[in-house]
Amino acid sequence: MISSDGGRTKLALFEGQPTAPGLTSGFHLVAFRVDSSGFVEFVQRLEHLQLKDHHHRIVTSGSVVDHEKAFSIYFSDPYGHRLEVTTYDDDATRMALTARP
Repeated sequence: MISSDGGRTKLALFEGQPTAPGLTSGFHLVAFRVDSSGFVEFVQRLEHLQLKDHHHRIVTSGSVVDHEKAFSIYFSDPYGHRLEVTTYDDDATRMALTARP
């Protein structure tokens, strides 16, 4: 973990195996950690953002992944870089997501 502000913002780097033959450099996934309200706000904006996942499918509120201790949503930028928004405020996020109409 790398942080320049006492832990409010962090960059986590992980070791791993290449995902495809010949792919040895570059990043494979960048995750942004947010609090519960930031995560819920991001989910509410998905319809307007028209983001796509790495399979080129539109990302919706139904794309939220419940990891039991965290929630994540995965998408790709226009250049195909895989990105993630995640929160570890699982109880507050679960309540907010289930309260949505």
